[in-house]
Amino acid sequence: MLAVWHTGVEYHIYHAFGLLAVGLVAQQRPGSALLKWSGWAMLAGIVLFSGSLYALALSSERWLGAITPVGGVAFLVAWALLVAAVLRA
Repeated sequence: MLAVWHTGVEYHIYHAFGLLAVGLVAQQRPGSALLKWSGWAMLAGIVLFSGSLYALALSSERWLGAITPVGGVAFLVAWALLVAAVLRA
């Protein structure tokens, strides 16, 4: 379970930096809907992906692992939206 916890922390850190990147780009492109949705998707990914891994590591409830891929998809959507916002600039 320590490895599961470690994975949650690792992705949490990466995507916290991703949220910072969204904020920095948003300073250059205020009002961008793509950036707004990228930030929300990144936050949802952190909560669903890392949060489910934290809960799994603490409780050993195996069904929580089924939530993790939804967070992974949210991460992918967030990064795609961020790239689209940067390319649109």
